Amino acid sequence: MASRLTVTSRPVQPNGAGVAARKQRRFTTLVGFGYLAPALIFYGLFLILPFLHSVYLSFCAWDGISPARWVGLDNYRTILQDSQNRVAFGHAFVLIGFYALLTTALALVLVGIIGSTRIRGLTVFRAALFLPYVIAPVVTGVAWRWLLAPEGPINSLLRAVGLGDWARGWLGDFTWALPAVGLIGTWMLLGLALVLLISGVQRIPVELYEAARMDGAGPVREFFAVTLPSIRNEITVVTVLAVTAALRNFDLIYVTTQGGPGSSTEVPSFLVYQKAFFVGDLGVASAMGVLLTMVILVLTMLILRPWRKG
Repeated sequence: MASRLTVTSRPVQPNGAGVAARKQRRFTTLVGFGYLAPALIFYGLFLILPFLHSVYLSFCAWDGISPARWVGLDNYRTILQDSQNRVAFGHAFVLIGFYALLTTALALVLVGIIGSTRIRGLTVFRAALFLPYVIAPVVTGVAWRWLLAPEGPINSLLRAVGLGDWARGWLGDFTWALPAVGLIGTWMLLGLALVLLISGVQRIPVELYEAARMDGAGPVREFFAVTLPSIRNEITVVTVLAVTAALRNFDLIYVTTQGGPGSSTEVPSFLVYQKAFFVGDLGVASAMGVLLTMVILVLTMLILRPWRKG
């Protein structure tokens, strides 16, 4: 039996056309890098180079005046052995609970309410909630320091409604100072989280909700079966932004409590400032800044890992 041999061949592109296409791709790539060059130069000069210099200083003992002296890993050992630094990182993780978990939970509740009811003036409502994120943290800190003062409006309101026992100097209380800062941060980030989640809800096909209603799903089941899985990407973005904001929190702490009372609200970024500009130990300050950066990168990767698998 004779066998047939079938040979398939691709149409050969003329050599001149292939060379022209490659040249066009190279030209397009060069144009793209040309547009990115100013931003890349700015990014490298003002972020990458200072960070690399900080990494170098983290292995040195330097007071900012005399020549730097190489000490290897001594600065990192000092940080890990100092209980004050460990407590500061613990405070930062407490703030993550407020900034990330509480903010996301409140934003999801508001998204569920907005999605199941018709609210007039929704644009104005979203703008009002987003406003705290736009205001400078220093201004926010000054305003809340006045609101939470011992004789401030919040304590006056508590006394007026018969809850005077609850009145206290919130930012000067060893127990309530850190939760108070966490709630201020939650108030600041809530608008951003809500806007991002609402934008995710708006791109969900209406057919999914109609199919869920045809299956007899109520508002709660509709939220967990349709809305929540569909805005997974937006929830991931909100979580990353909130965790980053909690770990690099400095301006709000500086304006409201300056790490006090005692050391009850000290966080790593505030200790970096103290050790660099008050103690004069820029080597330890640089090492703590590098460690803080690594913690942020690791947490970000852990948050993004399920999203990438999905």
